[in-house]
Amino acid sequence: MPAPSPTGLMLGGGGARAAYQVGVLEAIADIRKAAGALHGLNPFPIITGTSAGAINAAALACGADDFDGAVLRIVDIWRDIHADQVYRADSFSMLRSGASLMGLLALGWLLAKWQHKTPHSLLNNAPLQRLPELIAQGHMQALAVTASSYSTGDHITFFEGAAHLAPWIRMQRRAVHDRITYSHLLASSAIPFVFPATQLALARQMQYFGDGSMRQSAPIAPAIHIGASRILVVGAGRMVEPKEEAHLHTSLSYPSLAQIAGHALSSIFLDSLAVDLERMRRINQTMALVPPEARSASALHHIDLLMIAPSQRLDSIAARHIGDLPPAVRTMLGGVGVSTKASDVKGAALASYLLFESNYTRELMALGYADAQRQRAEICTFFGWVDREADASARTSAMPERRVDPLRLH
Repeated sequence: MPAPSPTGLMLGGGGARAAYQVGVLEAIADIRKAAGALHGLNPFPIITGTSAGAINAAALACGADDFDGAVLRIVDIWRDIHADQVYRADSFSMLRSGASLMGLLALGWLLAKWQHKTPHSLLNNAPLQRLPELIAQGHMQALAVTASSYSTGDHITFFEGAAHLAPWIRMQRRAVHDRITYSHLLASSAIPFVFPATQLALARQMQYFGDGSMRQSAPIAPAIHIGASRILVVGAGRMVEPKEEAHLHTSLSYPSLAQIAGHALSSIFLDSLAVDLERMRRINQTMALVPPEARSASALHHIDLLMIAPSQRLDSIAARHIGDLPPAVRTMLGGVGVSTKASDVKGAALASYLLFESNYTRELMALGYADAQRQRAEICTFFGWVDREADASARTSAMPERRVDPLRLH
């Protein structure tokens, strides 16, 4: 019997929205424990990530020999995160002296600082040095992170993995076998106009890279190229927006700069994943119609996909927490059209990507945990786990009611 194909995990981008992914991972760890599957290896030997998802992916990969411990460490960081750990919030005070928003962003005054924090920080080179050992021991097959080259326009997937893995080339996107460092993570998570570009060496030349969600036409593809035929995808936005709910958030007034920026970021972080998922499902449906003998001759094959995405609008959640941001950040966001009223979601999409504050991230983590638990049966089926709690509940409900013979009471 052939060995099962390795399972891939794909974590998308979305700035502070990536806290949702952490809640999903925490739920999976708990479901795995309840199913008694702790004796197995890391459930995700192939991990791919983009933008903030690349940071979570790297943190998880660096603890592949202790999945539960790695998840707990990520949870601890996101649970108590604050904006000044991610960018220089005090720099927004420059707005008071007449600096324009675009001038502020273009000068790159929002500088990532996680690498200057304690060793427990997600952006730290030391844990990444363990990857070759974890790969050699079989805990990991590959870690892949993506970034977009401002220098050439190419979309690059940097991956560190087993020696037999070969790079791939597609239209305007290609893969490079490389040692992953925190510089790759900074490059992948450099949101355009917000965080500065990062230099990386490519083909013996230094190129400037930005957020990997830009020009990312096929976010699921790296996991497939590396060898996964089962992939868990964790999104950072609702995949389906109910029409009646979308109508409630429609504004006929001229869009503010914040609304335009939030719309642009949503198109960068969310749209390509939704399109790629739709494409993958169509390919699966098509392959199911192809006779087995013809299917074996094709380069295409069925991919088992499991998608977990927010069941609530993260814009609405962000609107309730804008007051948690440092005063200077609130001033800047208010100046470009973000409402500071908890009941007003106007411009909140932009804030949802920058709201690295614990009250917000904790609510997203709780939502991720709840959403994953609602898909508990699907998760167990996907991994081949036995949901012991569900089985015990089913057995209890199936037991006939015990009736007492009144004659036996005497």
